[in-house]
Amino acid sequence: MPQYLISMYQPDGVVPPPEFLAPIMAKLAELTEDLKAAGAYVYGNGLTDASSATVLRAEGGEVLVSDGPYLEGKEHMGGFDIVEAPDLDAALVWGRRFAEITGLPIEVRPFAGIPAPTAGS
Repeated sequence: MPQYLISMYQPDGVVPPPEFLAPIMAKLAELTEDLKAAGAYVYGNGLTDASSATVLRAEGGEVLVSDGPYLEGKEHMGGFDIVEAPDLDAALVWGRRFAEITGLPIEVRPFAGIPAPTAGS
């Protein structure tokens, strides 16, 4: 079954207080249980602040290491889930639930298919 990346983008800066986040996290936990019950859950997790990223670039035969994030912006990926769904429309149903719960921009993107090996390869 095709897999989809559901990315949540959050604004950089101050993290909302626990009393604001607690109900959202509870609803996300319920959504995760719904994904599992539907057989759609593959994996999901939150990310640390974008400022904790490290960027690696291959240049001139060397790999340069610099503090991240890779792109400058006012919001960065704050977490993601990987779901299995029969098609994009079904994956978008899950994505809508994430958007409704978090109020954040949500991106739903299919993983590129990897061709199965052929006989003798």
